[in-house]
Amino acid sequence: MKPKFFIASLGCPKNTVDSDSMAQLLLGDGYSPAESADDADLIIVNTCGFIAAAKEESLAVLNDFAERKRPGQLLIAAGCLTQRYGEEVVRAVPGIDALLGTRRWMDILKVVHKLRKAKHPIPLLHLPDAPTVGRDEPDVLRATLQGGSAYLKIADGCRRGCAFCAIPLIKGTLVSRPAEAIVREARILRDAGAEEIILIAQDTTDYGHDLGMKDGLASLLEKILAAVPDLPWLRVMYTFPGYVTDRLIDVMASHPQIVPYFDMPLQHADPKVLRSMRRPSNMDWVYRTLEKVRAAMPGVALRTTFIVGYPTEGENEFQTLLDFVKEIRFDRLGAFQFSYEEGTPSAELGDPVPPEVKQARWEALMELQQGISLELNRRFVGDVMDVLIEGYDEENNFAVGRTYRDAPEVDGLVLVAGSPPVGKIVPVRITQALHYDLVGEYVPKKTTKIGD
Repeated sequence: MKPKFFIASLGCPKNTVDSDSMAQLLLGDGYSPAESADDADLIIVNTCGFIAAAKEESLAVLNDFAERKRPGQLLIAAGCLTQRYGEEVVRAVPGIDALLGTRRWMDILKVVHKLRKAKHPIPLLHLPDAPTVGRDEPDVLRATLQGGSAYLKIADGCRRGCAFCAIPLIKGTLVSRPAEAIVREARILRDAGAEEIILIAQDTTDYGHDLGMKDGLASLLEKILAAVPDLPWLRVMYTFPGYVTDRLIDVMASHPQIVPYFDMPLQHADPKVLRSMRRPSNMDWVYRTLEKVRAAMPGVALRTTFIVGYPTEGENEFQTLLDFVKEIRFDRLGAFQFSYEEGTPSAELGDPVPPEVKQARWEALMELQQGISLELNRRFVGDVMDVLIEGYDEENNFAVGRTYRDAPEVDGLVLVAGSPPVGKIVPVRITQALHYDLVGEYVPKKTTKIGD
């Protein structure tokens, strides 16, 4: 009987891709997937350790599996938390058999084989001091396909020095994947039924910098679309302020397969706070770029994220942020409360903003955005929009999908009456607008009978 594995993937889509890559290696080594952790011989928790809340969730999941471990079952903690906190994880979770850092996910088989051979097993810490990840990737698909949508990782690590961010500590510096590998995987995903491919990295606009490329992302987009011209949707996530070029905007605007969706996490709008964050602080550039994007791509959905409660954010700086959001009117907006993280440059600033103030600012920002989002959504009532159907609720007789304006997991949904095919892009007439979501009805395409 084949040994079985179970992987619990926490955190962002980039982690999900790493989890699926480890799964491919295990499948090639004779393992089979288990329906649940209880049925598995090997349990892997691919953790997130980006902020304190993610650390707590990862430790809770690890402890839950550790408490339920049966004799002979292996538990491996992988990913960001283990890379960042190492032996602290072993002390916090009795029962862990091994740690596998996020920079060495490709060594999962090496770790498992060592554990199987050990006569007197002790926690194995496989955390080599590798400054980068991705230089020696095995020949596995660096993507994850979920229904009709797929995440495709184009790079790993980050060379930016944002003061609040632990990613360079966890992942190392930027490593761009070869364009030919990404293009090949895009073809594989399309052949497997992907209607949408989403390009992800810590910073997609930095793609190719380490390879000596200029405008690497724009060139990559053109290569992908030349290879899979029948791909309906190509989406780009995580662009970086100051590095969105005119050529990138032109490429996005001139190819209809690239959805008019522009994701640029700004983190704040006050120049003083941005400088303290070690982020680009030229707000004139931001205004000009957003104007260019809107002019080049009519109907574009603008998405961003902000941090509230940063140590140098006072009431005046927060008001600057609110005023900016009122003026720009983003289609999609995410907000996070500042999380104090040891080892990051912002740690020297402390955490002076009280939790209740952070919460109040977060609520004020999200209340403002909720009103903007509802008003923008109402524009689509009566329109017929393309919707990628992701699932079907048989009990309530409606489907769930997304328009081009919505990235998976972070944006809105469309609740669709009728029975559209799951995993396909179909026409939906919008009948109602909610604060973040839309409601509509499936409009089946008419077929013409022979002789009509």
